[in-house]
Amino acid sequence: MQFLVSGYYGFGNLGDEALARVIVSELRRRYPYAEIDVLSAQPEVTAHELGVRSTPRAQLTAVRDAIARSDVVLSGGGGLLQNATSLRSLLYYAGILRAATKARRKSMIFAQSIGPLDFFGKTVVREWCKGTRCATVRDARSQQLLASLLHDITIERTADPVFLYEDEATTVDLAAQGVDPNAPLIVVAVRKSPGFQHAARVIAHAIDRLAEEHGAHVALLPLGGAEDAEAATTLIRKCKSSPVLFPLTDIGSACALIRGAFAVIGMRLHALILAIRYGVPFLAVAYDPKV
Repeated sequence: MQFLVSGYYGFGNLGDEALARVIVSELRRRYPYAEIDVLSAQPEVTAHELGVRSTPRAQLTAVRDAIARSDVVLSGGGGLLQNATSLRSLLYYAGILRAATKARRKSMIFAQSIGPLDFFGKTVVREWCKGTRCATVRDARSQQLLASLLHDITIERTADPVFLYEDEATTVDLAAQGVDPNAPLIVVAVRKSPGFQHAARVIAHAIDRLAEEHGAHVALLPLGGAEDAEAATTLIRKCKSSPVLFPLTDIGSACALIRGAFAVIGMRLHALILAIRYGVPFLAVAYDPKV
């Protein structure tokens, strides 16, 4: 059995990298002799970190060959079938499913949030994904939307795979980053979004109150890489207190930071899921239906 996994992998988004780890781990648990190939923007890194074959996602000939080699193409997880990011993004992910159907390979929409989709986006999903065998989605809204577009497939609602993520061994040195390990730690995960400047002022005010009234130390967690670090820097500049930007290189460090937190404030879905995973109270700041 050969699996090809298509998602937003190799871009330094630690939430998506956690998704890849869980998907690969669960496939190996269920199909111990299967071969797994992951489409990635950094195939060498992905192959090394996950112990899989990895195909460069931007090389269309290589992607076609990977589809031809596979028995099953998994599209997911994450928010792939939407055109809020861009039409190009939707065409890419729907195109993978379309190519799988044309190559007579089984395909599955796996652990996704569907939408937002405008009229053209709905048309793309309806026409390009109609050969997909089945789907699992992360919420009821996605289930309803996908069912309205693809009438002949089974669509089940399930949980995000990151709820299964396990990493109890990694630790972080808070003191080395200027965070008092004895003070209540609030982890904040923000990202760029429409209206972020207004949201940043509100969140900055909340951070200052937490620091002043409760003696909390705040660490900004850039789960989405450089763009999140930029958003976090914007937020820090609006604060009167002194939150710190926590340098992240791997999902294990993010888990360790969240595990040790008193609370999490998040615009990133996977920051909130990891908070739930480790029993940490959280506050979701909604910028997208999936949050």
